[in-house]
Amino acid sequence: MGTPPKVYEGSHIWVEDPEVVWIDGKVLKILGDEVEVETSDGRTVTASISKTYPKDEEDHAEGFNDMTKLSYMHEAGVLHNLEIRYQINKIYTYSGGILIAVNPFQRLPDLYDIKMMERYKGAPFGELSPHVFAIGEAAFRDMMNEGTSNSILVSGESGAGKTETSKTKTTKMLMQYLAYLGGHKEGEGRSVEQQVLESNPVLEAFGNAKTVRNNNSSRFGKFVELQFDHHARISGAAIRTYLLERSRVCQISHPERNYHCFYLLCAAPEEDIKKYKLGHPQTFHYLNQSTCFALDDVDDAHDYLATRKAMNVVGIGQEEQDSIFRIVASILHLGNVRFAKGEEIDSSVLKDEKSKFHLQTAAELLMCDSKALEEALLKRVMVTPEEVINRCLDPDGVIVSRDGLAKTKYSRLFNWLVEKINLSIGQDSSSRSLIGILDIYGFESFKTNSFEQFCINFTNEKLQQHFNQHVFEMEQEEYIKEEIAWSYIDFVDNQDVLDLIEKKPGGIALLDEAWYGNTCQSSSELVSWLL
Repeated sequence: MGTPPKVYEGSHIWVEDPEVVWIDGKVLKILGDEVEVETSDGRTVTASISKTYPKDEEDHAEGFNDMTKLSYMHEAGVLHNLEIRYQINKIYTYSGGILIAVNPFQRLPDLYDIKMMERYKGAPFGELSPHVFAIGEAAFRDMMNEGTSNSILVSGESGAGKTETSKTKTTKMLMQYLAYLGGHKEGEGRSVEQQVLESNPVLEAFGNAKTVRNNNSSRFGKFVELQFDHHARISGAAIRTYLLERSRVCQISHPERNYHCFYLLCAAPEEDIKKYKLGHPQTFHYLNQSTCFALDDVDDAHDYLATRKAMNVVGIGQEEQDSIFRIVASILHLGNVRFAKGEEIDSSVLKDEKSKFHLQTAAELLMCDSKALEEALLKRVMVTPEEVINRCLDPDGVIVSRDGLAKTKYSRLFNWLVEKINLSIGQDSSSRSLIGILDIYGFESFKTNSFEQFCINFTNEKLQQHFNQHVFEMEQEEYIKEEIAWSYIDFVDNQDVLDLIEKKPGGIALLDEAWYGNTCQSSSELVSWLL
């Protein structure tokens, strides 16, 4: 891309704007390190030259379908190009081998029909307009021609509702296109790709929740493997899940909700409500930390029955379904067990009769002895080579123990569901190759961030490094080998961030050692010590 030209009087540039982020304008005067600009909406503003960017002299009516064709690739130019395409319903744009999708906030059914699939089948990448089918086509053709497996990464912030470009929708469209190309293994019953799609309602019920930005946000990463035989036909599949947000089970904030399954169960038919001794969500501590109990245009009672039906489809029988919802109900009751100080130092007892009721109910649902459950919560067992020590916990310690049990139970239930779905789908151990679709969280930064956000962001930093190596470093090395004339592309390398966290023998693993060993006295000193 080379070095951008210097700002001069009469040149067209982009300057920051509080309303529209970036606005274009014409340079009137150069005032040392600042520039006076007449913006396109008629205002005159002054900005620092270091915070301006050159603007392409000519605007193309439909924008560029590939960002690499931009004269100047910077934030302002990229956003402007996406806006131009958005205005004419061009929601897909390439950036080299990457597909950028913008939410159109409307349904575009013709964009994904069988005629569109036929258009992209066999078409070289980049020959037709940018489309999610082109990404699937490129992965499939590489697998066919090179005999290698491929993965497609679907990442980004959660959208609002069931949009045309949501990650779940994109994953579904990729799978449907790959199924169109590869078909499925001949035989009775549903196709592999149908079975994977049919598992979505179950995974959404137990792995999705309402967040600030999305009423149906996946709170786990999902990697779908589509396995192909030597005829390039889909012969099996597997679902791998990552980074389930365990903390949500015990801690939520308004206006978010806990996992859908808790609200579905509280809206179950009367016989199930009595069986699990449930009530309105507001009566349970793990749910009433937020006052959002219902969602617009969502019927939890209907979705409870739909989830039961989806479980039948993926091979989860009635007895297993009852066990699943007994565990879900037991977690709700467990969260209502409260504690008070005991007579002995650093000991605890059940606070009141309500706590005794909820503990007894949780034990019945889990089919275990209530006294044993109470003992497990109130005491910590430490095993040494010489003996087994039972240590009492204070009320704060018992709450940590209670919440830890709830999170562990839910996490193991979710993992069991995924394993059960995989058994139902069936896997081909002799498959020639596979195409994986990774649907993972984008970067997250909330007012209060937990260990989950750390793991999610670290994962995205690793993916960003993978992107840097393949899009920038390896390409530029190839240019050097082939002696191609080019200008060095400067990019932000996040390797220092990764080294800070994972490099051995240093890295963030030494935080506790440094802090508690009094090597450092402040967080800033600690970071300096690590670096």
